[in-house]
Parts: sequence; C-alpha cells; structure tokens
Amino acid sequence: MLRIPGRLGRLLRPMVRAESVLQSLRNLPRTDCRTLVGAQPVLVLAPHPDDESLGCGGLLAACQEYGLDAYVMVLTDGCGSHPRSREYPPARLATTRASEARSAIRALGLDDDRIEFLGLPDGHAPTRGARFDAVVSCVAAYARARGIGTVCTTWLHDPHPDHQAAYYIGQRVAWQIGARSLYYPVWGWTVPPDAWLPATPVFGACLDIARQLAAKRRAIACHRSQYTDLIRDDPSAFRLSPAVLALFDRPFEVFCEIPDVG
Repeated sequence: MLRIPGRLGRLLRPMVRAESVLQSLRNLPRTDCRTLVGAQPVLVLAPHPDDESLGCGGLLAACQEYGLDAYVMVLTDGCGSHPRSREYPPARLATTRASEARSAIRALGLDDDRIEFLGLPDGHAPTRGARFDAVVSCVAAYARARGIGTVCTTWLHDPHPDHQAAYYIGQRVAWQIGARSLYYPVWGWTVPPDAWLPATPVFGACLDIARQLAAKRRAIACHRSQYTDLIRDDPSAFRLSPAVLALFDRPFEVFCEIPDVG
C-alpha cells in the first residue's frame, strides 16, 4: 500500500474556508452546564491570563452557580503583551497579569485558591520534548489530585503558538488521567473568513451563558492591561480591540467535543 509522508499528507488533506468551520461552531446545538461537563470537577487550561475569561468565563460562572467544582491553570506569564514597556518590565507585568486573573475569577464566583500559574515564558509553551513532558506531568498531577473529569483547553486552530501548545498539553493530560477533553476557540474567532482550515467534522456544543454573561463581562473587564491604556509607554503593544472583545460578548460559548485533526 502506498504510504504518504505525514507532512505531505497534511498538505493533501481536504481544506475548507474558515468561515464554513466557524459557522459550524456557531450552529452547534445549545446545551447547559450540567449536560456539557457532568458532575465531576472541571479544569480550564488558559494559555495566558485572560483566556480563561474570554473563552470560558461563562462556563466557570455556570459551574459556580450549579455547585460544580472548577479550577483554572494559566500556562504562561503573559509578559509578551508589552515587551517594550519600561514602566512594566517582565516581572511587574507578570505580577499585574496574575492579579488581573485572580480578580477575574473572583468576578466569576471562584475563590483565589481555584487558580494556579505555571509561569512559562509567554510565546514559548512547549509542544514536544522534555519540557512538554514535564508540563504535562505537572498539570496531570494537579488535575488528578482534584478529581478532574473534564479538561477544557484551547482549540487547535487558534492562530497562536501558546494556544496550540495548550491544546496538545490538555489533550495529553486528559488522556493520562482518563478525563474528557473539550476545546474552546479564542483567537480562532479572528481567523479571516477566506483562510483555509482542515475539512473535518465539527462536534460539540454551544453552552448557553445568557445568565452568566454579566459575570463574564465583569471578568473580562478585570484584565485592564490588555484593553486599556493602563500601560502607556509601549504604543506598539498588544491590545484587545472593541471588535475583538465583541466576539466574546455573546450569550454562548463553544466547546468542541473531539480534536479536529487526528
């Protein structure tokens, strides 16, 4: 039988326009928190401080409302957002962003002890090798100790290396501890409509967060360093625009049931 090298196989994989994939995500069936995650504790893996609020703020607030245990682990320190700031050098920015994330989960109804920070360098979360294995072991131990039944991590097609790393880390952790995997898009919503994505079936659900949307807005607002002029001495720095923030101001959050590529 003809064997196609992996890289060539990926190039030959059928592709579709991103808008078709994103529309499929928006059209997934609606569900509630208990149906989505069941009764076991949930772990949200966030590549950076703020992804927990943008992608899963509604889920975290709903877990609190329904009496379900939920935890957050932030993989990187988030220092890449303002690399030229002298007022906020890396150590101060990392402290600021962690403080914002703690405020955000409090806005969602969670206590401070429900969030942990791995402190990996922003932009350098591993996808393979010894560092990857070490991160997986750390996250798996944390999850196993808390009886995690569902690991929520970012979508593979989020166009950011840390988000893709979080996908692989979360996938491996879930496999190691026998948990379920769910994948939530963050930057995937910003992929240009005419870009190409793999033509694979989309499974999952849209979580109804209409009742939790106000709490999610408050959580996102806690991340002031990412959308205001709090840090003024790096004009070329990253900033969440009103148009991007609007993508997360919706009464639903999307969670893919299975990986989109094998």
